[in-house]
Amino acid sequence: MVYLILIVALVLGVPIAFSILAALSYFMAAGDAPYNIRIVATEMFKGLNSYPLLAIPLFVLAGELMNASGITNRIIAFANVLVGGFWAGLAHVNIWASVIFAGLSGSAVADTSALGRVFIPEMEKHGYDRSFAAALTAASSVIGPIIPPSIPVIIYALIVSGASVPALFMAGVVPGLLLAVFLSVYVAFAVKVEGVTADPELSGPSRREALIGGIIPLLMPVFVVGSILLGVVTPTEAASFAVGYALLVGLFLYRSIALSALPRLFAGAMRDSAVILVIIAAVAAANWLLTYNRIPNMLTDWVLANVDGKTAFLLAVMLLFLFVGLFLEGIAAMLVLVPILHPIAVSLGIDPTHFGIIVIFNLMIGLITPPLGLCLFVAEGIANVGIARLTRSILPFFVVEVLVLLIITFLPDIVTFLPRLLGY
Repeated sequence: MVYLILIVALVLGVPIAFSILAALSYFMAAGDAPYNIRIVATEMFKGLNSYPLLAIPLFVLAGELMNASGITNRIIAFANVLVGGFWAGLAHVNIWASVIFAGLSGSAVADTSALGRVFIPEMEKHGYDRSFAAALTAASSVIGPIIPPSIPVIIYALIVSGASVPALFMAGVVPGLLLAVFLSVYVAFAVKVEGVTADPELSGPSRREALIGGIIPLLMPVFVVGSILLGVVTPTEAASFAVGYALLVGLFLYRSIALSALPRLFAGAMRDSAVILVIIAAVAAANWLLTYNRIPNMLTDWVLANVDGKTAFLLAVMLLFLFVGLFLEGIAAMLVLVPILHPIAVSLGIDPTHFGIIVIFNLMIGLITPPLGLCLFVAEGIANVGIARLTRSILPFFVVEVLVLLIITFLPDIVTFLPRLLGY
């Protein structure tokens, strides 16, 4: 009955957090075990009573402020100088603008929304199919949560005791860049099929102006991540500095944010943060119930007895997360499954940092897969090409991203060499 309530609620479109709470509350109220319904509220509060969690709303707010400051056009102009002259230059600019934007927001959905409004109509003007442009924008936005700073990395570190945020930040750099390279290689061939013949470069400021304009956006991730790596600040303190930097840029340097707009921007950041935090609270209560009934321990024992080695386990984890990503929001899936799977990975001798990046990369691919891929829906909302047509267009990009996932899963040094080089 518990699973039926959960499934029916999800099918009806009830948000994942409230679906979990409805099923959990029914179980604790109607079950024969000595549970009290008040435990749900207690465990939800415990799940949110964490100082590092403050980094999440702060990074969300920093992203909102940087978006409102008009930083998007400067990022596009900077990327256009770097790769706009290549064949299919505009498509390459789309991808590498996502790489730069990743260092500002750490959110794939924000990336799709901000860049999609510029690139989808602009690429169509230059002869690209509109659904191809939308699919490329959604696919490249997956880079956002992989390259630091990253909200999913901070949440993963909260779930896994002892996980190092700086190590996970550095571990995501090479996989993120590798994904951008593979997408660029695919685009260089695919665009010929699309029949683009027009010069795809964006018009805009001179090369020198574009390069100078890109310095300010690039300084933010350097400032945030660098201060964490040097041990000057914690991730939470770095997030607050990021907000201060974004305010300084928007209010005084670019003068593109009016004081009257701040309440709207803060309210938007609060709304987006609340969605994440409610999911964390709901899953914290569900995880307590699983732990109380020793479900993780039983599953660990079963896997160790039946799964033959690291390779089989990693392949099973990859398939599991790709499947779960079809139906669950990434952060929710991480909160539910990581506490169960991480101890198994450690028992099998898998590097915890490597495993963390595999999990995050897996779940971010879920953002572009139907029926619940958020980036897919955001891109479709901008392009208005229909979800069926967009799904067909995004399939090749999905294959490319799974190929990169296989590479980083079974060649762990690609992920771990940079953290090791820096002493993590």
